[in-house]
Amino acid sequence: MRALGALLLITSLAPALRGQPTQSENSGGNSTVIMQDGGVDQVLQSIYIPPIPNAPFTAIVHTQWIRALLDGGTYTVVNQRQVARDRAGRIFEERWWLVPKDGKVQSRMNVIQIADPAAHTLYNCFVLQTPHRCVIQSFADSGAAADYKPSVMQSGALPNGDGFQTHEDLGTQVIAGIDTQGMRDTITYNPGVIGNDRPHNRVREFWFAASLGINLKSELTSPDFGKEIFTLTDVSTTDPDPKLFELPEGFEVVDHRKPVAAAPSQ
Repeated sequence: MRALGALLLITSLAPALRGQPTQSENSGGNSTVIMQDGGVDQVLQSIYIPPIPNAPFTAIVHTQWIRALLDGGTYTVVNQRQVARDRAGRIFEERWWLVPKDGKVQSRMNVIQIADPAAHTLYNCFVLQTPHRCVIQSFADSGAAADYKPSVMQSGALPNGDGFQTHEDLGTQVIAGIDTQGMRDTITYNPGVIGNDRPHNRVREFWFAASLGINLKSELTSPDFGKEIFTLTDVSTTDPDPKLFELPEGFEVVDHRKPVAAAPSQ
């Protein structure tokens, strides 16, 4: 299922050439290569939606990614996007650019994803590319017999004296009219374990809706990547519009599935 999350929320707001040479022509006819070192390309992993049948919903996912700056300030990027799952377990997700909070750059939808667990297909439709194409890949997760539960830790020491982890139950909370169970997992790495010069805490707090098999709110906090906040609003548990699961009109389909190997002859 993580294949559906692989095309995620790229933080780049414009094409970047960091770490790559660019060329320009000079008056002598020779090309000049301009080089620049460094830079970081980062991808934000968003919420996980399993292909559970008979648990339909539609919702809006609100994302915030808050990172600390060396001057003591913060840098925040945001977006919001529609997601849905029908009674057959098919999943629809929009992907939108992350943009600076309260900034001048407008977010744009760049990918539509449609996963069908019965047909074992995943379509990634690139709406900003020309020509318009939907790339089809294999989708292995059928979802039919799986029991989807949140990943939780057991409190105790980490192996090799690297630190310790703590699991906390936070009780229940009604979010968007749906009962959820809250949990908080904290990993503390001792100095030197991951290149850190002081204890390093990573905290994951989430509120899980068992009736839908998804988290309605998640917060992940770590000194290295900042804080990620995912909140679902406008949650409806009725079957979504079937048109959501139709490929965009006029899009060419490109098949990237690996061919099934033929059985060896006897």
